Amino acid sequence: MTTEAKSAFGTTLKKGATAIAELTNIGGPTLSADTIEATSHDSADGYREFLQGLRDGGEISIEGNFIPGNAGQAALVTDINDGSLDEYTITFPAAMATTWTFDAIVTAFESSSPFDDKASFTATLKVSGKPVLGVTYATGPTDIVVTGDVSGALTEVPTYAAGVYTYTIDGSADNTVTVTVTAAGADEITVNGSAVESGVPSSAISLTSGEITTLTIVVKEDNKVSKTYTIYVSDGL
Repeated sequence: MTTEAKSAFGTTLKKGATAIAELTNIGGPTLSADTIEATSHDSADGYREFLQGLRDGGEISIEGNFIPGNAGQAALVTDINDGSLDEYTITFPAAMATTWTFDAIVTAFESSSPFDDKASFTATLKVSGKPVLGVTYATGPTDIVVTGDVSGALTEVPTYAAGVYTYTIDGSADNTVTVTVTAAGADEITVNGSAVESGVPSSAISLTSGEITTLTIVVKEDNKVSKTYTIYVSDGL
C-alpha cells in the first residue's frame, strides 16, 4: 500500500491575516477531555465507570528564527502585554488541503541568543474554545456502478450517495464484476489499486463462491483530500 503521508514543509501560522514569519516548528493544538467518575455500588464487575467531562483545546507551541521586525512576531509580544484574544489559523501545505482555526491568547514568549547559533524564539498560545479542523475533500463520484458478467448492474445497499462510503451488494449469480466510476473532476481514480478513467468500466474482477470480495475505490483531486469508497460483494452467501 502506498503511503498517504505528506511533507509538512510550508505549513504557516497566521494571526488574523498576518503571517508569523520563519517558523521552524508548529506544535498542536492538543485536544483533551476531562473525566467524570460515575462509579456506583451497581457498577458491573467492580470496575470504575467514567463520563467525558469538559474538553480543552490545549496549547500551540511554536519555534522560529527571531525576526523582531516581523509584524507577526511583534504581535505576539504585544498580545502577551495586552492579553487580547485573537483568531489564528494553521494552514498545512496545499497537498494536504487542511487547516486548524482557533481563538487563543499568548501565554509565553522567549527569545534566545546563543553565541554560536542563530537568534531564535519560542512562544505558547493557549487555545480558548473549540479548535476547528477544516478539510477540503475531493468532490467525489456522481455515480459508482458495479456490473456482473451475468446479472448486469448490481444494486448497492444502500443506494449510492456521495456521502456514503461503504456498500454491500449481492453478486451470487456472477463470476466476475466490473466497476464504473463517474467522477468528471477527478485527477485520478483507482479500483483495487488499478487506474481507471471516469465513466469507463474497470477490468473484470473475479469473485470466489462463498466468499466476500472487497472493492476499494479511491478518487483523487489535486490539493484536496482523497475520498475512498468500499464495496463488499458477496458471492453465494
